[in-house]
Amino acid sequence: MTYVEIYGLLIPRLAIGLSILLIYLIVAFTVRRLFIGYVERLAQKSATMWDNAVVVSVRRPLTLLILAFGGWIIIRYMQLPHGWNRGIDVVNQIAVVCALILFVDRLLRESVDLHNRQLGHMNLTPDVVRFLVRVCVLILGGLILLGTLNISITPILASLGVGGLAVGLALQGTLSNLFAGIQIISTKPIRVGDFIRLESGEEGFVTEIGWRATHIRMLPNNVVIIPNSKLADSVLVNYNLPDREMAVLVQVGVSYASDLAHVERVTIEVAKDVQQSVPGGVRDFVPFIRYHTFGDSSINFSVILRGKEFVDQHLIKHEFIKRLHARYNQEGIVIPWPIRTLDLSRKALDALANSGKGDRP
Repeated sequence: MTYVEIYGLLIPRLAIGLSILLIYLIVAFTVRRLFIGYVERLAQKSATMWDNAVVVSVRRPLTLLILAFGGWIIIRYMQLPHGWNRGIDVVNQIAVVCALILFVDRLLRESVDLHNRQLGHMNLTPDVVRFLVRVCVLILGGLILLGTLNISITPILASLGVGGLAVGLALQGTLSNLFAGIQIISTKPIRVGDFIRLESGEEGFVTEIGWRATHIRMLPNNVVIIPNSKLADSVLVNYNLPDREMAVLVQVGVSYASDLAHVERVTIEVAKDVQQSVPGGVRDFVPFIRYHTFGDSSINFSVILRGKEFVDQHLIKHEFIKRLHARYNQEGIVIPWPIRTLDLSRKALDALANSGKGDRP
């Protein structure tokens, strides 16, 4: 055992090293506690939740780093045998790599949970995602750890490649749906609560986006379950993008004898009343009409109203048609029957009569 002379006293070097290690651990863990508490208070005051995820993720890795630095102090000041120093150095390397793995693993899991909470019912089965994230992190971390210990990882990589190929072929459909679900969630062409119409004709509200399939509740209260891979490749209409509000068009036709200015004024008055009083109508929207066609029996035009979302259009149209019909009757505006007028000359009538006589026996 070696000694160090301090103020005339011979003190074992091992005792000095242990004293330095003890003081270091007390100071380091005290500073860690104060630092974590200060950062947590700052994170609680911020508007985002991502900094909270970082604070939670850094707790255990920071403890491992403190212990790893304590191992370096043991090597530096205690002058242990070479074999002991080598073992402690390897443990320190393992501790640093494990601290990195723990930080990345916890941060990614916290990010998955936070992302899932922000998406509400858009649920890609967080347990499955967390499991996949952890497996990937542990595999990569294990390979890094083996490389740090100078262990060849080439055979392991080859085995993982062959095994991954076999698993990928066996789970091709499942993985296709999984990655399609991740793509849908990340790019957000649809969201839970959106009203969509598929190219096959089905339409309804998106109620869930899972890891395998997406659920759509149709208006008759039936549920359509569509695999994510098919949904990602299909053409669909999202009635909630870019905004939930949508134009509500009603086609109307009036008699050719009508005063079009009067028709426009009356129609807009009825439309404004509907916008203000019917649930689902956008109250600050000013409705308008556009004449567009000389029909067979009427002059046709479109009335443009506005609803808060897709399903509101049905009640808006219902009330508008009722009130417009009653108001037209009061104003004497005629909505003509579908009729066709034939204007034939006298010569054509005589020819038609003669052709009829010739057919008699």
